Amino acid sequence: MSTHIAAQPGDIAPLVLMPGDPLRARWIAETFLDDARCYSEVRGMYGFTGTWRGRRVSVQGSGMGQPSLAIYVNELFREYDVQSVIRVGSCGAMTERPAVRDLVIASGACTDSSMNRIAFEGLDYAPVADFGLLRAAHDAATARDLDEAVHVGLIYSSDSFYPARPELSARMVDYGVLAVEMEASALYTLAAKHGRRALAICTVSDHLVTGEETTSQEREQTFGAMVEIALEAGLAQS
Repeated sequence: MSTHIAAQPGDIAPLVLMPGDPLRARWIAETFLDDARCYSEVRGMYGFTGTWRGRRVSVQGSGMGQPSLAIYVNELFREYDVQSVIRVGSCGAMTERPAVRDLVIASGACTDSSMNRIAFEGLDYAPVADFGLLRAAHDAATARDLDEAVHVGLIYSSDSFYPARPELSARMVDYGVLAVEMEASALYTLAAKHGRRALAICTVSDHLVTGEETTSQEREQTFGAMVEIALEAGLAQS
């Protein structure tokens, strides 16, 4: 049993879907998984394991931000031998190209976090997705008749939900960044460190250009296309 996940050996599947919101983790388990069982409630960060199309899958909340996600991902990789983690979260569109409810599959993650600068002693490490998961997610998305568009490209993992200098984020847009969230960079870096697979698939929940946004309930209990694509991609690569 790890420090922050109260699961026993064997409780957690090799594939883990990881929303930030623990209530979204519960919704995913109740909506998509058969025979889902809660394996952890430590600090209210729910984790569940069940089956999807007869294959074991787990769902684990991560909390908000890279430091919180890093706690759970480290423990999943080190203590429970998890092989793949797919973040299923929300993001804010930074350009007009993605619309609200569109999907962004993050090929790589820029960041303003100091976590990698500390780890690499000032060098700039470029965290990227696992290509097999990325390709499988794109294939799964394009095979579906989605109302939402699917975008593959860079995402920006910010440490600040309310940044002190928001004008600096605009520079990211000039270099092709599609959307902002708070976790993918740490996820991709930790997967590389441990030799595991990782991907972030995010639904655009609000738009920094148009001001359009979804409700907190929609962010918690909708975005089902994203979850199904993540399940298909993850199991295709396991």
